Amino acid sequence: MKDLHKIKKQKRQIRAKRTRSKIFGTAQKPRLSVFRSNKHIYVQLIDDEKGKTLAGASDLELPETAKKKKKEIAGMVGRLIAEKAESSKIKKVIFDKGSYKYHGLVKLLAEGARERGLKF
Repeated sequence: MKDLHKIKKQKRQIRAKRTRSKIFGTAQKPRLSVFRSNKHIYVQLIDDEKGKTLAGASDLELPETAKKKKKEIAGMVGRLIAEKAESSKIKKVIFDKGSYKYHGLVKLLAEGARERGLKF
């Protein structure tokens, strides 16, 4: 019997590859990539033409998140990346959920970014 952890990791990589094959970020409309770990959530604005990260945000940058729930923190990270995008004069992005389903923390992050005026 194969190692179940290995199979799970391979399936997640396949899902992410399938998602990323359909999207491509430019300088005017970068890719908003989401990474979610057990403890933290991270987002980046990526220009795929140059292969550079234009901006990034995570819950580690937020002040005093110890007393908040993960769902509240995800929305705050979404608003933070939208503010950074606005300061870089970026109004539209392509949302890259990676291998994650569009619900829970990923959805709340996207809604937080939309709340601050970022267009998907």
